[in-house]
Amino acid sequence: MRTTIVSMIAVMVFLGASAATGWADDRLVQPRPEADQTAEGFSWYDAQDIGIEGQGWKDVDQPYDRLPAKAKEMVRSAVWELSRDSSGMLVRFKTDATTIAARWSLTSERLAMPHMPATGVSGLDLYVRDQAGRWRWLAVGRPTAFPQNTATLVRGLPAGTREYLLYLPLYNGVLRVEVGVPREAELFAVSPPHDRRPIVFYGTSITHGACASRPGMVHTAILGRRLEYPVVNLGFSGNGRMEIEVGRLMAELDASAYVIDCLPNLTADQVAERTEPLVRVLRQARPDVPILLVEDRTYADAFLVTGKRERNESSRRALRSAYQRLQAAGVSGLHYLEGEGLLGDDGEATVDSSHPTDLGFFRQAAAFEPPLRRMLALP
Repeated sequence: MRTTIVSMIAVMVFLGASAATGWADDRLVQPRPEADQTAEGFSWYDAQDIGIEGQGWKDVDQPYDRLPAKAKEMVRSAVWELSRDSSGMLVRFKTDATTIAARWSLTSERLAMPHMPATGVSGLDLYVRDQAGRWRWLAVGRPTAFPQNTATLVRGLPAGTREYLLYLPLYNGVLRVEVGVPREAELFAVSPPHDRRPIVFYGTSITHGACASRPGMVHTAILGRRLEYPVVNLGFSGNGRMEIEVGRLMAELDASAYVIDCLPNLTADQVAERTEPLVRVLRQARPDVPILLVEDRTYADAFLVTGKRERNESSRRALRSAYQRLQAAGVSGLHYLEGEGLLGDDGEATVDSSHPTDLGFFRQAAAFEPPLRRMLALP
């Protein structure tokens, strides 16, 4: 009898873990037609057939756009063009393959930037869930050409079916992404839990992903793995400016939480002018969705460069004042994250005093995690 009870508990625990990872929704995916296969014995699966996670809208102009097609007439042209980058998107799947390959078609010839490697700008990034349930980095897809790239991400895996995340480029767009596995292998689409709506991040080049070495290292991706929540990345390099048009689009999304992290692209006067209207647009459309206001990270050289220190301080005063006015007006569900500790205090977490390295993104994720857990009522 005791053995039976223990067995029942084990089954319940397994089913609970399966529900938490979306395994209950596994769907066998069919590969591309035979004519589209390579001579190396791979079957190729279009990412669109598997399913794209982290894309807020389906009514898009190009398959991997981050804003809907109608946004072209709503937002500034710079925001629209940056929204063509696939930052924050990923493909979630399970396979019993012992080798995993990928091929992807880029939209821009710029594979890298002077301060950000090609693997982050234009590459792919593969994670696997280990036996303990943790997400572990496994392989990176290195871009070497425009527009088409093909890479064997990993080979020699032991037998067994595992869950994977394949992150798409941060600062480049893609027209097509495919996952390749040996023809004898199977591939399943995996959906995130139905009760976990996405966390929507609106921000600057830092949110966009500069300057992560690979797509899975931006803090929004790290948080997605730690919290087991889908994430929508609306970072627009140099153009995260608390614009009301973007706010109206964000309000269309059925989000679990909104994160507003725009101060690096705004003066103090703009922060004072734009914070409250943006929050009110979101609050009117989504009265129960928590909103996190984030101060700007401290410039790494602000300890000595007076102008940068003053910019940090003035922007933060403006955001804090707006937050207090909103609270006094009875706007509920607001949360606040100070900027001083986002990148640590040793000056070692950026490439240029502003944009994080992988260390900076790791620290930033650690700073964001506690308030997001409180907002989402997670242990």
